[in-house]
Amino acid sequence: MAFSDYDEYEQSEKVRQWIKENGLAVVVGVVVALALIFGWRQWKAHTESHHMQAAGVYATLSDALAAGNEAAADSAFGELKKDFDDTPYAAFGAAAMAGDEVGRDKLDQAARNLQWAVDHSPEPALRRLFTLRLARVELAQGNARQALTHLEGMPAGDYPALVDELRGDALLKLGQLEAARGAYQAALAALDKDAPQREALKMKLDDLTQPGVAQPGKQGT
Repeated sequence: MAFSDYDEYEQSEKVRQWIKENGLAVVVGVVVALALIFGWRQWKAHTESHHMQAAGVYATLSDALAAGNEAAADSAFGELKKDFDDTPYAAFGAAAMAGDEVGRDKLDQAARNLQWAVDHSPEPALRRLFTLRLARVELAQGNARQALTHLEGMPAGDYPALVDELRGDALLKLGQLEAARGAYQAALAALDKDAPQREALKMKLDDLTQPGVAQPGKQGT
C-alpha cells in the first residue's frame, strides 16, 4: 500500500470512527435544528395570519363607525378585545371607539376605552399617544387632577407642546394660575414659530394677564 493510500485509508477510518462515536449526537442536532427552523416558520406564518385577521376586524369596525352602525362597531370591537388583544389593532379599535364616543358626548365610555387602549398597547409609542388622548378626555370631564396624573407619566420630550398646554389647562381649572402660566409658556417655547397653535396659546396667556378673566375654575376630581 502506497503511503498516500495509507493516509487516505487512515483518514477514512477516522471519519468512520468519529461517526460511530458521534453519529447519534449529530443526527439529534440536525433534527433539533430542523425542528426549530420549521417551528419558527410556522410561528411566523401564524403571527402574520393572526395580524391579518385582526386588521380585517379593525377595518370592519372602522366601516361600522363611519356608517353610524353602533351595533356592528360594538360587535367588531368585542371580537378585537377577545381574540386579538395582543395586536396593535385592538388598541387602535379602542381608540377609534373612544373618538366616536367623544363625538357623541359619551365621555365616561371614551375614557374607559382609552384606558383599555393604554393598558393593551404593545408599543410604548402607542401607549404615550393614547395616554395623551385620555388626559384630554379626563380634562373635558372636569377631572383636572386625574388629567395631571396621566400627564405626569409622559416621558420628557414626548409631545412637549401638547403636554404642557394640557397641563396648563388642568392647572387653570384647579386655580393654580402661576403654574398654568408657566405651563403655557413652556408649551409656546416648544412650538415651531410657524405652528398654527401658537395664536391659541398666546390668547390663553393673554387671558391670564387680564384682571378678572382667568378666575379659578371648578376644581377637578
